[in-house]
Amino acid sequence: MDLKILEIASNTDNNKNITNHTHHSKLKNPLCGDEIQIKLVIKDDKIIDFGYQGNSCIYCQASASLLSNISINTKKSKLNELCNDVKSYFEGNLKIIDSKWMSLKKLFKMKNISRKECILLPFKALERIIKN
Repeated sequence: MDLKILEIASNTDNNKNITNHTHHSKLKNPLCGDEIQIKLVIKDDKIIDFGYQGNSCIYCQASASLLSNISINTKKSKLNELCNDVKSYFEGNLKIIDSKWMSLKKLFKMKNISRKECILLPFKALERIIKN
């Protein structure tokens, strides 16, 4: 286990329930049983607040933590681009789109490919919200 993954997952600032959310999504990984729920406050196509909760492994928790931090104050269209890019990362597209997403490089490493579905689960949940 990479200690950096544990450090990322331990940042639980956005691991919270947002009662006044405007959008939400809940997904379960059928392979391992990880569950993630994301609740957002979106105003003028921008994420104002991001809360996540779930029963999941450390990789999924780290992914949700990173995603929540970079999503706040970001336009839905920019996050939609990010969701598309991260899905292709483990398929060989090793480029993260721009320097704003550099924090994802701590988690998005080919050595973590066996945990691909765990890492992508929060992105898939977010994508379900922002595509609408």
